[in-house]
Amino acid sequence: MNIRVNFSLKEYNTFHIDVSAKQFVEVSTEQEAFEYLKHHHDPTEKFLILGGGSNILFVDDFEGTILHTKMKGIVLTPLNDSATLVEAAAGEEWDDLVEYCVNNNLGGIENLSLIPGCVGAAPIQNIGAYGVELADVFHSLDAINITTGSKQVFTKVDCRFGYRDSIFKNELKEKYLITKVRLKLSNYPKLNTSYKVLNEFLLIRNITPTLGNVATAVKEIRRSKLPDPVLLGNAGSFFKNPVILKENYLNLCKAYNNVPSFPIDETTVKIPAAWLIEQAGLKGKRIGNVGTHIKQPLVIVNYGGASGNEAIELMELIHKTVQNKFGILLENEVNIIK
Repeated sequence: MNIRVNFSLKEYNTFHIDVSAKQFVEVSTEQEAFEYLKHHHDPTEKFLILGGGSNILFVDDFEGTILHTKMKGIVLTPLNDSATLVEAAAGEEWDDLVEYCVNNNLGGIENLSLIPGCVGAAPIQNIGAYGVELADVFHSLDAINITTGSKQVFTKVDCRFGYRDSIFKNELKEKYLITKVRLKLSNYPKLNTSYKVLNEFLLIRNITPTLGNVATAVKEIRRSKLPDPVLLGNAGSFFKNPVILKENYLNLCKAYNNVPSFPIDETTVKIPAAWLIEQAGLKGKRIGNVGTHIKQPLVIVNYGGASGNEAIELMELIHKTVQNKFGILLENEVNIIK
C-alpha cells in the first residue's frame, strides 16, 4: 500500500487536467484494499475510486481520498468445450486483456480493442464499441463494500447493465471497489462484423475476418477517428448517443437528409451524438485550451494547459446548442468530478 498527500493527478487522468488529491492511496492486492478500508478509511471524508482515469473530468482539486487499484493478474478456467472463463484483476489495462484473449483464441471482446482504461472500470461503464458491449460476455465480478469491508460477488443481473450504464453508476456509485472481473468467452469465436464502419473496412481492404484481423481493424479504425490521449488529452466520448422516439426521428428526417440512426426496438432509435454536434456547427469548435476534435466532435480535447472549467463551458455550449436546434438534450458519458 502506498499513501501520498497533496498528490498531482495530471498523469492519472487522460484529459491531463492538472489538479491534485488531498490523499492518494494505491493498493496492489485485495488484502491491501481490505487493510486500507478497515484501518484507514474515513467514511465522513470525500472519497473516489480511480482506475485508468480515461472516462473522467476533474474540475477542481479533490479534497478527499482517491483510491487507485494496481491489482494485476489474468486466469483462464475452461468451462466446457466451447467456452472459457477469463478472470482479470481490476488494475489490468483493458486493451492488454483484449490482446491476451485474442492471442489465446478466445472470442467476444475483440471489437472492444483499444478502449482506454482499466478492467475494473469496464463494468461500471458497460463499455461498448462496434456492435459489442461488455454485458454481452460478462459473467460476474468481485467487489469490496467500502463501508463494511465485506466481499461480494455480482452477477450480470445484479449489475443492471444498460447503455453505458450499470448499478455502479447509480445507487452503488462509489460504494464498492471492484477487484476482479470475469468474462465468458468463446473457444470457437463467432465474429461480429455487422457494424457498418467495421464491415466496410474489412470489405474495402479484402480482409478475411479472423479474431486477430477484427481486433487489428478495430484498432486502425479507432486510431483514424479518435485522438490518442497520450498526444492530445481527452476523456473519450464525452456524450452518449441519444435514444429518441421513432416518430421524433421521422420528423428529424423531414428537416435533414440522411440522418444516421441505429434501431433499438419498435418504438425507439439511437442517433449519433457526433452527427448532432457536427450539424449544430460545433465540430472543431474551440474555447480557450479545449475544443471538439476536428475529426470526431464527440470528443472534447485538451490542447494543452486546459482547466476543467474550460471543458465544462464547452460542454454546456454543446448541450444548449444541440437542444435548441434539435430538441434533444445530450447526456454526458464522462464522469465529472467537482
